[in-house]
This record gives sequence, structure tokens and C-alpha cells, in this order.
Amino acid sequence: MLAPTLDTAIEFLKGVGPKRAELLQKELGIFTCEQLLNYFPFRYIDRTRFYKINELDPDLPYVQILGRITSKEVIGEKQKKRLVARLTDETGSIELVWFQSLKWVDEHLMKGKVYIVFGKPAVFNGSFSISHADLESYPRPATITGNLRLQPVYNSTEKLKKFFLDSKGIQKLVTLVIEQQIREVKETLPLYILQKYHMLSRREALLNIHFPKDVQALKEAEKRLKFEELFFIQLQLLHNKQLRELRFKGHSFDTVGEKVNVFYKELLPFKLTNAQKRVIKEIRTDTQRGIQMNRLVQGDVGSGKTVVALMSMLLACDNGFQACMMAPTEILARQHYSSILSLLKDRLVKVAILTGSTTRKQRTLLHKELEAGEIDLLIGTHALIEDKVVFKNLGMVVIDEQHRFGVEQRARLWRKNTIPPHILVMTATPIPRTLAMTLYGDLDVSVIDELPAGRKPIETRHLYEGQRLRMFGFMKQEIAKGRQVYVVYPLIKESEKLDLLHLEAGIEQMSYQFPLPEYQISIVHGKMRNADKEYEMQRFIKGVSQIMVATTVIEVGVNVPNASVMVIENAERFGLSQLHQLRGRVGRGAEQSFCILMSGNKLSADGKLRLETMVKTNNGFEISEIDLQLRGPGDITGTQQSGVLELKLADLAKDQLILQEARNTVIDILSEDPMLDDPKSSLLRTYLSKRSRGIAFDKIS
Repeated sequence: MLAPTLDTAIEFLKGVGPKRAELLQKELGIFTCEQLLNYFPFRYIDRTRFYKINELDPDLPYVQILGRITSKEVIGEKQKKRLVARLTDETGSIELVWFQSLKWVDEHLMKGKVYIVFGKPAVFNGSFSISHADLESYPRPATITGNLRLQPVYNSTEKLKKFFLDSKGIQKLVTLVIEQQIREVKETLPLYILQKYHMLSRREALLNIHFPKDVQALKEAEKRLKFEELFFIQLQLLHNKQLRELRFKGHSFDTVGEKVNVFYKELLPFKLTNAQKRVIKEIRTDTQRGIQMNRLVQGDVGSGKTVVALMSMLLACDNGFQACMMAPTEILARQHYSSILSLLKDRLVKVAILTGSTTRKQRTLLHKELEAGEIDLLIGTHALIEDKVVFKNLGMVVIDEQHRFGVEQRARLWRKNTIPPHILVMTATPIPRTLAMTLYGDLDVSVIDELPAGRKPIETRHLYEGQRLRMFGFMKQEIAKGRQVYVVYPLIKESEKLDLLHLEAGIEQMSYQFPLPEYQISIVHGKMRNADKEYEMQRFIKGVSQIMVATTVIEVGVNVPNASVMVIENAERFGLSQLHQLRGRVGRGAEQSFCILMSGNKLSADGKLRLETMVKTNNGFEISEIDLQLRGPGDITGTQQSGVLELKLADLAKDQLILQEARNTVIDILSEDPMLDDPKSSLLRTYLSKRSRGIAFDKIS
């Protein structure tokens, strides 16, 4: 049989076979030898340190001892059999115990021989022992695996371990691939990039990521592979952006007409902030270029993104086009619809709403008017992307909280016109700069980093369970002033696993503290029918109820300027971004607002840091940076679906410099060689051609 190559199915690697191959595919997504080579260790154990037996401590995770086997015997009968050996050095002795593979260990373990023993020390009956220790002959043989200084540790699963594919089993397979196929590894980065950043070749990097010679070699291998990972993400994003600008012509909005001017001069009830003016100017410039705009507007809760979106849509209407705005939930869509109607005061344009609860009769009329061009602005949920929804001339699409939509959902809106409409994406989830570069690297980014004048910063306090009566007293004080209060719970019903104060118990407690008829309580949660939810929302919005008890369904889309207190129960159970979003539901009026974070007395280190961060700062971008470090990119934005963040090694919280280097390098390359025609860009061209199924390099006239 021919020796396996990197493309060979993993089944044909020595020691794998059909059953193990099936498990490697299902559990780790490893189908080929090359994929195994790109399955990296998640940590390393320092094998350079040898402990003396009298230095052992049960708190040590692993130890390595050099000693001689002075005795061994099999003890017990049948299922209770165990092999016990004694290892001795000049400072004492320790017991080594095996409960499995006794015959094999007994045959290979030689009395009187010196071994390197590796394992977790434990105290049993007052003396140290190590169960199922790893043994190596001393001196070590001069092979790749024998000269280990930093031992790789690979993630495995319970199913794999049953087939002896624990970390050590995976390490053996990786060793085989390296011994047989490391010479096949081809370079992926051009030589001039490697020279510029003094980076290892791909072959050296792979060798040193699995079996590093020392800590320095490991660092160099990690830097090379992280750079490669981030570089190719940036290359794909920025190249796609460049192609889109060349391929997709955009409507040119040459006129700032009556609609924008009248709204700005007569209807706008407040002055725009400088940040809002700057972003509107950027949008205005984009829409004049004759190229499809793709712009992301980031703005903290309450920074005025809706007005920016409305003025962008009015700009489209001034130029003879329709516009639409898509929101992830019906609550948020209705909130935008109400806000926009209130701002326009039934003037300038015709506005309509389309959601899942729009009746068939209403839909029929709406579809007819939309196709005839009688509706100027359409606001709605993902109902907008249905094939039946046909615009006469769609020129501007606004997508709110875009990370909640799939890529295909967004693209279906773009295809609603022959010339793609301009795209304005908005998010109130502040995104760290590194994450924005990676996730939205193909979009132009605008930031509204200024709150409207007169807004007072929300005062945030952290109270423990024992201070609950104080919290109730504070709520009563605020309600007596005519204010309203949100109380948010993480669950609807009690969970068996989590000891949380749940919504139903909370309502009972709240009803006791705030009895009828003096106090009215609205209840909103995700399991309610839309009509019931809307009824309760409206009671709170109109001021009929003073307290809204809810789950996180109110995280986005509820705007009640009179609400001045946000109480978040079990606050330690929420992520930072979610806490920040919830806090943003108050502070929308001129009065001082408060956020009270309730928690149990026992907090994890991460939980404590999250609550301390919330108390310390109202800056969403500062909060998002800490959140990225705590939770990782996918958790913050729900971006796993996008496929952009499939990072094996790079960490966006820690590798900002590498990301910036990678992005700058791509920008330099594409500015000099936009279509990657230069022979020195051939490796990059090949990579993109593979990723884009051969369509990336169509010449565009």
C-alpha cells in the first residue's frame, strides 16, 4: 500500500481504521491527514522540570519524576486486580498504580530499570501515589516524540477516549503524519510577507505548534499561524469588498431635496449631535459615488441611530426611490414604526409596517401599494424578505441589529431591485474594534460616539440578595415621583439546574410588595401570544402600569422615557453586552435614571468583574472590550452562523496587533495589485479562487 499523503482520508492512516475514522469525523470534523495536522493543541505541559519525590504536593496538576522501579506486583482478584509498583529516587519513594491494561504494563515495566514517570500526584492513606502514570525509558530515544520539552495536550471527547483517542492517542497520530508527510506541507504566504515579519515557514510552524523545541519556538509558531489565519480572513473580506464595488453599480443620490430639508428644518425636535452629523455626511458621500453603499453604523443605546436611518431613507425618497427597514423582532419593528411616525407627523412620505401578525387583508393591500410605488418607507421584520414583497424601486435598505439575521436573509433584500440598493447596517451592540475588523471587515464603519444633549448618565448600583428590601423601598420612592420601573428576570420557569429567582416567583413577591389598586404590574415574556404581549406593553407605555416584570424580551425595542429604574435580577447570569442593552432601556428622558443589579452572595471571578464593570462605566465600547476578553467573539454577537470567526488559534481579545498587521498587509497588497495579477501574488490568488469556487477573478469591465 502507498504511504498516505496529506490528502489521504484519515481512515488509511496507520492505527486509525474505519471505526476510529468515523469518530474523528463526527467528533472533531477531521476527514484527512491534513486536517489532523491542522488540529492544534490547546495547551502544553512543561516536561523540562523534574521533581524530587520529597517535593511533591497534591495541588500540583502534573509532575515528572526520574526514578528506578524497585518493586512491582499484581494485587487482588478478578475485577479488583491492580498492578502496584514502587518508584524510588534519592529523596524517597512513591507508589505507581494501574487498574487497566495490567498485562501490557506488567510485561513492559522492568524492575531495576530507570524511568521518566509523568502523572498527577495524589495522597492515599497518608502517602503519595500516581494512578496510570505515563512511563518513558531513560534516557529518551532521539525521536520527534521522545525529545519533548513542552508536551502538547489535545482536546478530546468521551467517545474518542473509549477508542484510546485521548490527548496521547491523538498525539501519536499527529506524530505519524509529521514523520511521513511534513515535507508535503506547502507554503501559503508569499516569501516577501514572511521576510517582512520575520516569520517561520508553514512547515516549521506546524512542527513547532505540535512539538515545540522550546517556549520561543512555540511563540514563533503561534505568531505565524495566527497571522495566516487573520490574514486570509482579511484578504477574503477586503477582496470581496473591492469586487463588489467594481461589480455592483449603485444608485446615485444626487439630490438633497424637500423631504430631507423639511424634516431637518421643521420636524426634527432636537439638534443633531456632531457624531450624527458626521455619520449622515459619510452616508451622503457614499450614496453619490454610483457604487453600492455598504456601511455599518455602530452606536450605543440611545445615541440616535433611528434618526440617522430615517434621514438616509428620506434621502432615497428625495431621489425617487423607496426605502425599507428590517428589524429582528416584531416589538422592535413596531417601536421603529411608532418612532418614525411620531417624527414625521404624517408629512413628507407614506410609511407602512409589515410583520408576522399583519393580516392577510392588510398584506394584500400593502403588496399592491408597494409594487405601485405608493408606499415610500416600509418597516418590518424578516417578513420583508418574502418573495411576495415586491418594491417598485428600492434604493435604500436599513438593517437593524444585523447580527441577528443570517447572511442569506440579508442578501434576499439586496436582490429586490435590478441595481442593488444601498445598505445601511445598524447595531446598538458596541463591537470591539478587532471584532468589527474581522466580522464587518468588508463594510465601511461609522461610529456614533456621542449621546444627545441633556442625557444624564445612568447611575448603576450592585445590591446583594440581603439588600432586597432596600431595593423595593427605592422602587416605591421612584414610583411616588411618577416614574416607572422595569424588573427583568433571566428565566420564565424555575430551572432544575440553576438556582435562580425566576419570573413567576418574582411576580408573586412583587404583588405582595406592590399591592393593587395602588400599583399596577405588567408582565411580558417570550411565551406569551403577540397580542397579549402588545397589550401589556401598551399599558406600560401609556403609564397605566408602573412596573413591568419581564424576561429579556425587552432587551431591544422598548422606549418609555418615563421609565427611570431598571432592576436586573440574577445579574451575574447575564453577559456584559446584554446587561448594557438592558440598562439602555432607561435614561431616555431628562430625569436621572438608575440600574440596579441584583445578585446572589456567591459570585464567580467573571461574574464579579462583569458587575464591577457595569457599575464603573456607561461606555459601551469599553464594556464590549471586557466582554470580548470574558466571553469570546461568537458569544457577544451570535456570529457563529457567519462562518467568519472559525478561528483555530487567533484570539481577537489578545491578538489585536497581529490582526492590525494582517489587515494593513492586505490593504497594501490590494492597493498595489487589486486583481492579484502580479506573479508574486499567485499563492493568494490560488487561495481566493478555491474559496470562491472560481468566480472571484472574473474580469469586470
